[in-house]
Amino acid sequence: MAIQILMPALSPTMEEGTLAKWHVAEGDTVESGAILAEIETDKATMEFEAVDEGVIGKILVPEGSEGVKVNTAIAVLLEEGEDTSAAEAIASVPTSAPSKPVAAAPETAPPAPVAASAPSSGARVFATPLARRIAADRGIDLATIAGSGPHGRIIKADVENANATAPAAAPKPAPLASSATAESIKAMYQDREYEEISLNGMRKTIAARLTEAKQTIPHFYLRRSVHLDKLMQLRAQLNEGLAESGVKISVNDFIIKASARALQDIPAANVVWAEDRLLQLTPSDVAVAVAIEGGLFTPVLRDSDTKSLSALSAEMKDLAGRARDRKLAPHEYQGGSFAISNLGMMGIENFDAVINPPHGSILAVGAGVKKPVIADDGSVQTAIVMSMTLSVDHRAIDGALGAEFLARIAFYLENPLAMLA
Repeated sequence: MAIQILMPALSPTMEEGTLAKWHVAEGDTVESGAILAEIETDKATMEFEAVDEGVIGKILVPEGSEGVKVNTAIAVLLEEGEDTSAAEAIASVPTSAPSKPVAAAPETAPPAPVAASAPSSGARVFATPLARRIAADRGIDLATIAGSGPHGRIIKADVENANATAPAAAPKPAPLASSATAESIKAMYQDREYEEISLNGMRKTIAARLTEAKQTIPHFYLRRSVHLDKLMQLRAQLNEGLAESGVKISVNDFIIKASARALQDIPAANVVWAEDRLLQLTPSDVAVAVAIEGGLFTPVLRDSDTKSLSALSAEMKDLAGRARDRKLAPHEYQGGSFAISNLGMMGIENFDAVINPPHGSILAVGAGVKKPVIADDGSVQTAIVMSMTLSVDHRAIDGALGAEFLARIAFYLENPLAMLA
């Protein structure tokens, strides 16, 4: 029976995407797990796998097509022996009620699971290849799981949360009314020369999320400076010892480690806001902002408190490199309770960062600058001073708690051997 292949939702925010490249052509035979196409989302270019086997009967959306809506039919898959007339017939069927999906969405954190009864014994269960592997490893019967993917397909998160209930998703804030429109703004500059630049998916997502953050999160800011002389001396010694391995630890790696240890020391600050409750995380999952062309990613270094500086350095370089190539999977830039935004390497001495919801806080890090300081004996000396600003969600973290958390980060940065103990 011919079935439609639908444009998948490859991220929680995706409403449309670009069909960048087909890896199959009409008449090709495909197997389950084969790569069908590459899809550009608002965050990355991702591969799109087949769930069923069959023959590509008709490609409905050519590669390079932009603005393809999620759940739009993009191709038709035929069973062995079916002719192209079946493809023509199924291609005309509205995609709002397709017979069954063909390709697997990537393993993203899903919306609230769709209620569904377990398939009867012997019935085929639709699940992504990764979900099947995880279920097999854990001895979980897929027939007992309600899938939350398109049309009830079981994805990774369904298997991992088989015995857990996810918190309800936060409602999206209503957009603010604006007296200005694109046309009225353009009219202001009608006598000036300008270039009109269309917003790509990433820039639209950044705009929406940061607008949501400033509209709905009551930010407050805590500022503190730290002396980095001991840290810089230790960094030089470590890098000298690691020279043959090719590992080079950065100041940012120390900041990640110090923050991870501080989250363990002040667990009440290791929280995310979940609308009607707080989720206090056990591990230190630290997100780090990475600038890329046209936007930014915040890849998450999970269990940062348990990793060495050299391991954090290697992982951060890998995540940053793949972020710039837009090759991160959604689970690599989603999650965490806390983020770091470091503009010190760009010469910025201090700034305020916007919280990335649902995180409870974000640390803005400036450049380390040599400055005159007053020593304990009253003499004037020089020290490398770095400014930090902690932006805090007041719904989740109060002022005294935020100050305690920032003080703990500062302690580790000024006493770097303590974070290695």
